[in-house]
Amino acid sequence: MLRPFASALVALFIVVGATTVQAATKIVPVTSPGGIKAWLVEEHSIPMLALELNFRGGASLDPDGKEGLSNLLSGLLDEGAGPLDSEAFQQRLQDLAISINFSASRDSFSGSLRTLTINRDAAFDLLGLALTQPRFDAEPVARIRDQVLNGIRSRSEDPNTIVGNTFFRLAFPGHPYGRPTNGTMESVAAVTTDDLKRFIATRFGRDNLVIGVVGDVTPEELGKLLDRAFAKLPEKAQIAQVAEVVPQAAGRLELVRKDIPQSVVMWGLPGIKRDDPDYFAAVLMNFVLGGSTFNSRLYSEIREKRGLAYSVYSSVVPFERSSLLMGGVGTANERVKESLDLMRAEIRNIADKGITDEELALAKTYTIGAFALSLDSNARIAQTLLSLQIYNLGLDYLDKRAGIINAITKADVQRIAQKLLRADAMTVVVVGDPRDVVPAAGKPPG
Repeated sequence: MLRPFASALVALFIVVGATTVQAATKIVPVTSPGGIKAWLVEEHSIPMLALELNFRGGASLDPDGKEGLSNLLSGLLDEGAGPLDSEAFQQRLQDLAISINFSASRDSFSGSLRTLTINRDAAFDLLGLALTQPRFDAEPVARIRDQVLNGIRSRSEDPNTIVGNTFFRLAFPGHPYGRPTNGTMESVAAVTTDDLKRFIATRFGRDNLVIGVVGDVTPEELGKLLDRAFAKLPEKAQIAQVAEVVPQAAGRLELVRKDIPQSVVMWGLPGIKRDDPDYFAAVLMNFVLGGSTFNSRLYSEIREKRGLAYSVYSSVVPFERSSLLMGGVGTANERVKESLDLMRAEIRNIADKGITDEELALAKTYTIGAFALSLDSNARIAQTLLSLQIYNLGLDYLDKRAGIINAITKADVQRIAQKLLRADAMTVVVVGDPRDVVPAAGKPPG
């Protein structure tokens, strides 16, 4: 039975969600005079502009022994470029109320720009300088490297960091996905200025660039701005392809002993990629399992009925070359085994018996409505424009998405549940001092 709060939330999502998506569906493809492509949603009510960019290929392409190169670079591109040293570049951003930021994930290197309409020419010029003429002066390189190293050092004893790093190392042995995206103390220290320059020269190609823009700009105006920022990039990037990989799933449990009162648990199984036709069936299944904050089965069994944990979750995590279905819980040391047993039991239960009509209806309505409500700012809409292009979803995807989800049946969900939910194959990592958990090496990979 749905709780009264959940029913009210569903009704809100139906009304607000439909209105929000309709307001955000007018997407215009733009090609600049120089051939730079972007997708644009015009929004002239506020004199601002948001741009999101993505270069395919992220931290998984960092050279062996130089892990963390992408992350280090992301902190340096706005630390001086062209004729502007670090202080002058930052002062220029501050004077004009321009925000430029970069980040690196396993599969991509991303950037964002926020500017007032009146300052957009200068903003695009500064973005272009950052991408094509970063200075990498000695002082900012040393300062940002120290910040990264201090972050790695401070998180080295954090149970959540330990459980994540250990899990990915076990799930992807010998593969770049198994390495920490921020690198290690040794690998970050080994990155040289030549490595940073080589990254710029080889990874930032116009053929490797995806752009989404939302705000107070016309297609014609945007075309000229795109050339200001990106025309000087190399035509083609020189990047390798990361190998496809299936996460290890051999029933292994790894215990990392830490003298802390509460253990942190992370588990994972092979998941489903974003371009798989069954992706949304897996998303709905996961909502019922552990993806819903208050209505999932894991929340009900572990938090609500037994008070074993404050937070318990599961999620579908697609990568470009792999995918995970993963979850976790934080619980008292003496309740780790009980929590794991309950999670495995509920995974088996959904795989064997499926989900109810009521659960499916709630999962559909929430998945449709939550997405619509997430499009609540220019920046988030611009990020969505990136995703539509990266996954080749099409200009009309926002209009079609609800129909795709609503067409999914219980049989679809159970079919994907039987494929993905294999409780005995889970890779599990526990960080803490549990009383009744015994490490198990699992079966050797086949």
